[in-house]
Amino acid sequence: MGTYRPYIRLFFANWIIPSIIRDRISTPDDDFLDLDWSRRGSRRLAIISHGLEGSSHRPYVVGMAHALNLAGWDVLAWNFRSCSGEINWQLKFYHNGATDDLDLVIKHVLETDRYKEISLIGFSMGGNLSLVYLGQQADRINKYITKSVVFSVPGDLKSSSIKLSRLVNSLYMRRFLKSLHVKVKAKMVLFPDNINDKDYHQIKNFQHFDDRYTAPIHGFKDAEDYWDRCSSNQFISKIKIPTLIINAANDPFLSEECFPVNETEQSKFVNLEIARAGGHVGFVSFKNEGSYWSEKRAEDFLNNN
Repeated sequence: MGTYRPYIRLFFANWIIPSIIRDRISTPDDDFLDLDWSRRGSRRLAIISHGLEGSSHRPYVVGMAHALNLAGWDVLAWNFRSCSGEINWQLKFYHNGATDDLDLVIKHVLETDRYKEISLIGFSMGGNLSLVYLGQQADRINKYITKSVVFSVPGDLKSSSIKLSRLVNSLYMRRFLKSLHVKVKAKMVLFPDNINDKDYHQIKNFQHFDDRYTAPIHGFKDAEDYWDRCSSNQFISKIKIPTLIINAANDPFLSEECFPVNETEQSKFVNLEIARAGGHVGFVSFKNEGSYWSEKRAEDFLNNN
């Protein structure tokens, strides 16, 4: 959502990056996660986490994978639950604090004993999730996880949700809620006694959706409790690996509170860059064979810092 990458570039990128290999792993609650690998035989791996209602096939993910492959990295783009094209088996969806799933992906990678350098890359919700994970794991982070780059991060979920509910963002909100409704209906088939979409048309924003679905399904009191506990800004002070946050000043989804200026100024490990333009997960620049500026910036940070 909010990206403007031409679809022709996605088609082109799929032909020039190495073959994608899908790997399905089991979760402790008898569910699954689908992982898509793009390997070039490197000992360095980038793990990409997509945004809300995204997937490993979104253009911004494919573009980053292509760029990092060319820069000498293997790439793993994982799909949040029910985002891989197949509805998951459990009632759980995904959310901004689902770090247990990200941790499972990382442990799966480490068990291969293949990589000596692992970096985390996240977009939007995936960026927030990555920062929450790094903060939670700060005192026990695996030594092979060395860097992180995240883009368009809604680090203050409450204020970002309020901004998205404004009239100017109504088109985006309707798209998100329509896409989420499809998954709610799929879950209804599996769990008719636990979830329903009665009067779903009355859900107009994320507070409505999170109060009704996200919070009760995932153990939060309500939307505000969910937002409070899963906003990444509060975890920045705990992060202990070099981390770069890149948000665009003109991002229509991010409130002023989503730019963690004070938090990053007080951190020895986390830096904030505010791009003049880029929208939400945009950062377009076609000066380098169609590459995005964000892809070049990530490559530079991972390879040189």
